[in-house]
Amino acid sequence: MKNSHPRFWSTPTGWAALAMIAAVTYFLIFEHGHHVLQFLPYLILLLCPLMHIFMHSSHGKHGHVHEHSQGSDNKQKSFQELSDNNAAYRDGYIQGLEEGRKESLKKDNRDE
Repeated sequence: MKNSHPRFWSTPTGWAALAMIAAVTYFLIFEHGHHVLQFLPYLILLLCPLMHIFMHSSHGKHGHVHEHSQGSDNKQKSFQELSDNNAAYRDGYIQGLEEGRKESLKKDNRDE
């Protein structure tokens, strides 16, 4: 059995934090909306770097290999190795390239 901590938002403290965030949001929007609207363009610009920071936090975890894996499996396979092992994927990829070339040639012929 895995011994892990519950996520913060599912704890009583997390629920209290969500309630406080909801109350503050309500009062900002409905009671002080005219004050908030004048800063909206700046808030949107501030949101961009915040989204960048929080959304890129998961990078590097996609190819994570567990320590108890076999030694030969720890090496990440290259795209060539993956496509060689998966003939259906390779065939579909090649078919898509061929169809794209045909459409491109048709478009070039129509434009002439």
